[in-house]
Amino acid sequence: MQGNCIVIGASHAAAQLAPSLRQEGWEGRIIIIGDEPHAPYHRPPLSKTFLSGEKTLEQLLIRPLAAYDKIDAEFMLGRRVEKIDRAQKTVLLDNGETLDYEKLALCTGSRPRQIPLPGVDLKGVHYLRTVADIEGIRGDLDTSKGPAKVVIIGGGYIGLETAAALNKLGVEVTVLEMMDRILQRVTAPVISEFYHRVHSEAGVNIQTGIGVDAILGENQVHSVQCSNGETLDADVVIIGAGIVPNIELAEAAGLDIDNGIAVNAYAQTSDPDIVAAGDCSSYPHKLIGSRVRLESVPNATEQAKTAAASICGKQLDNHTHPWFWSDQYDIKLQIAGFNMGYDTVLVRGDESSRSFSVWYFKGDQLLAADCINQAKEFMQAKQLLAKGINPSPGHVRDTDFDLKSLLA
Repeated sequence: MQGNCIVIGASHAAAQLAPSLRQEGWEGRIIIIGDEPHAPYHRPPLSKTFLSGEKTLEQLLIRPLAAYDKIDAEFMLGRRVEKIDRAQKTVLLDNGETLDYEKLALCTGSRPRQIPLPGVDLKGVHYLRTVADIEGIRGDLDTSKGPAKVVIIGGGYIGLETAAALNKLGVEVTVLEMMDRILQRVTAPVISEFYHRVHSEAGVNIQTGIGVDAILGENQVHSVQCSNGETLDADVVIIGAGIVPNIELAEAAGLDIDNGIAVNAYAQTSDPDIVAAGDCSSYPHKLIGSRVRLESVPNATEQAKTAAASICGKQLDNHTHPWFWSDQYDIKLQIAGFNMGYDTVLVRGDESSRSFSVWYFKGDQLLAADCINQAKEFMQAKQLLAKGINPSPGHVRDTDFDLKSLLA
C-alpha cells in the first residue's frame, strides 16, 4: 500500500496504529499530527504518578521516539487539523499547510466536559487531561503558607485518583459530588462505599449530594460556593466532570456520528478511506449487544489494530470484552467486562477489607467484575467472560471455591 496515511491525533490509538500499519504491509508515508508538543504518552498516570512527581514525562511515553523512527513514522506536533476535504482527500492545518492523503485515521480522542459555572476562568481552576494541565496544577499548589487546599468537583475515577495523589503530597482535599454517591454512574453501591471509606480514612473530605453554584475569586480562585450554602476555601479547583469525544472534524466533514464517530466492526467510518479508533469512536459490539463508545486504553489499542488492518484491505474482528483499571493509594481496582444493565450484584470476599471482588449479573449472565487488589480473580473473570461461562451465585460467594476450575 502506497501514498500517505495521515493519523490525526497523537493519542494511545495513534501510538498503536502506526506500528500496526507497517505490520499489515503499509509501505507509504505515515504522518501523525498532534496538537500537543509531545509524542503519544500514557494518560492514566497523569492523575496519579505524574501528578505526584513519581514519574517524568519521558517515562510516560508509550513508545520511545526511536521506535517511531524505526518504522519511519513522522510526527507533526503542535499542529491542529482545521478541516478535512473528503472530495480532494486533503487536510488543512492551522498553519495553512495542506496535506493529501490516501487513507486517513481519526484518533482524536476526547476532552474534559466543560461545566458552565461562574468563575471557571479564574487562575487556579483546572481541568485534567493533558501534561500541561498537570503542570498548571502543580504550579498553582503554593505550600509556602502551609498545606494547600484543593477542591475537586466530581467524584468519578479521575477525581478520586487525583484526590489520592494530592493527599499523598500533603494537600488538604475536598471532593464534591452532586450525585448521592461517588462513582454512581459506573459502579455498584458497595464499591462506592468502599472508596468513600478509604478516602475518608486517608483524610480526604468527600461530600455527596452537593453541587457547586460558583467558583469565587477576583483574578485567583479563593473559594467555592456550594449548593447547600457552604463556602469552601480553595487555592486550586480541579473539575472532573467526565469527557466528551472530539468529533467536530468528522462531523464537519459529513461523516456519520452516533455517540462518537460512528464506525463499523472494522473501525471504518461512513467514508471507505477513513477509519477512526479510540475514545472518539463508537462501534457495534457483538458481545455487549449494542453500539458503544469505550473510554479505555485497551480498547484504543485493539481498535487501532483493527483500523490498521482495514486500511490495508484486511478484516480484523475486535470483540474482546473491555477492561479498565484505577490506582488509588495502595489499591488497584481492575474491571473486567461492562456492567451496563446489571440486575444482581454479588460480593466475593470481605468488603470491609482492602481485597475483595464484586460480580455483576443480568439474570444468570455474567456481565462484569470489579476486583479490588485481586489480580487472580480479575484474570479469571476475563477468561470466564471470554468463554461465556456463567458461574453460579454460590460459586461466586464461596471464597474457598476455585473459579479457575470452571475454565477447565
